[in-house]
Amino acid sequence: MSMNQKLLALFAAQCRRDFRLSLRRRGDIAQPILFAIMVITLFTIATSAEPRKLAELAPGIIWVAILLSGLLSLDSIYRSDFDDGSLEQMLMSPAPLALLIGARILVHWLSSVMPLVILTPLFAQMLFLPADLLAPLMLSLLIGTPLISLVGAVIAALTVGIRHSGMLLALLALPLYVPILVFGAGAVVAASQGLAWLGAISLLGAGLVIAIVLAPIAAAAAIKVSLT
Repeated sequence: MSMNQKLLALFAAQCRRDFRLSLRRRGDIAQPILFAIMVITLFTIATSAEPRKLAELAPGIIWVAILLSGLLSLDSIYRSDFDDGSLEQMLMSPAPLALLIGARILVHWLSSVMPLVILTPLFAQMLFLPADLLAPLMLSLLIGTPLISLVGAVIAALTVGIRHSGMLLALLALPLYVPILVFGAGAVVAASQGLAWLGAISLLGAGLVIAIVLAPIAAAAAIKVSLT
């Protein structure tokens, strides 16, 4: 077996292990979904139930709800492994730490953020989003939401050794999420106005490629600093 095949098998095994653990904590999966539903419902009540106004605000509301919901689960990326000592074992393992962290980031996105993307058509119906804007919205979320997990994993790695770091984690992560929100929601708003919107999607895609390469490495380095 070649080195690349060994690394791929290790990555798959780590993904399976992390996914099984996430399924045991169903509350952690349900919490972001319930939070997003509450945010969208409260926005609907607070702004009025006028369909035209809600349709104008819908892209921003959905993006804000998903970003804040993803922020809720960031602390859980490493917390359980830190508490039971598994993170130290990963650090001492001969396997590349960045590869193991990459698997953790992928599982976080699949278990905590992807369910919100799947429910986006429902959110769009709640906010009277025009049907022709659903495709740009879904595309922006599919490309932009992985950045929530990738960027958040680096921030969570910096604060993993701090007890009750939720507030600090939010303060560090929110400024970095602003460009994701601007380009993600902005692409849908541009599409609603008949303007070119693929440019914003392309910028999100470029950021995603860079983050896929650098975020696991940066998170691994941050964990080493936090635990030593």
